[in-house]
Amino acid sequence: FFFQAEDGIRDSPKMSNFPKLVPAFTAQIVLDAPVAIGQVSSGTINAAAPFATDGFLRSVPGYPIKVDGVFAHGSDYIRQDPSGKQARLEVNSIVKDKSGAVINYKYTGILNVTPEVGAILSGSPDAKTTEFGDAFTQILFQTGSEELKAIESKVYVGSGRFIIEAGRPPVVEYLIS
Repeated sequence: FFFQAEDGIRDSPKMSNFPKLVPAFTAQIVLDAPVAIGQVSSGTINAAAPFATDGFLRSVPGYPIKVDGVFAHGSDYIRQDPSGKQARLEVNSIVKDKSGAVINYKYTGILNVTPEVGAILSGSPDAKTTEFGDAFTQILFQTGSEELKAIESKVYVGSGRFIIEAGRPPVVEYLIS
């Protein structure tokens, strides 16, 4: 609960136990051209954006679970809300770590379809790199590697943006905590 004060909301004394975000990973996912799936029985329009194999997942300095891997496979299944203002993301992919470990990298998320994001999704030549704040995800990791097994017992969230560079496919970058 919160205490309301004249100058805004103040934390409850119990807020000291509120969860804190710990920076863990950076992911860069290089997207191949989307594949239209079309309208499905739920009425939403679906597309799949396959991953190219030159993206990566890396631990940030100081994070105790050390990952340095590349995406070997994956697709982002995109379902646009009827309003057109948001899209639902569902990713299932595989990361191969330099240690030889294989990691299943899954997430669900919400993407705000702003004019800037719409330009990227439509392949507009005017598309530009976006700021963080329009894509948020919850990530699930699975692995058979004993060295990385701790990755399965954490709750991860990500904030994403699109990186647009001339001559390259769009890149989705996530900062994961």
